[in-house]
Amino acid sequence: MSTLTPESLATLLVDAAEDKKAWDPVVIDLQGMTTVADYFVICDGETDRQLRAIADAMLEQARARGVRPLSVDGYDGGTWILLDFDSVLAHIFLPGERAYYDLEGLWQAAEKKRASKSSSSAQR
Repeated sequence: MSTLTPESLATLLVDAAEDKKAWDPVVIDLQGMTTVADYFVICDGETDRQLRAIADAMLEQARARGVRPLSVDGYDGGTWILLDFDSVLAHIFLPGERAYYDLEGLWQAAEKKRASKSSSSAQR
């Protein structure tokens, strides 16, 4: 059983994504705005292979802390992978897909945190 808070899980997922060179990771705080999740973690990568590597790293880090996803969608397609951890949803996009669906714009009223360890790690 995990004792991770949703916010700690979101941070853990961002750290795992950054270890795989994810681009522009963002955490969106949705608490009190929807029942869908407390946090969205959004990032993108350059290729479908990189997206799967980011997803694998997130899953591995979460499982190491006793957290298992409710579902994983889009893994085989490799353009938008969704990891559903109940209170935290991780969205891993190819850049065109991220721009097209614009989740940051959809949830623009929510607090967004640029979630990179260093500003250089988010550069393309």
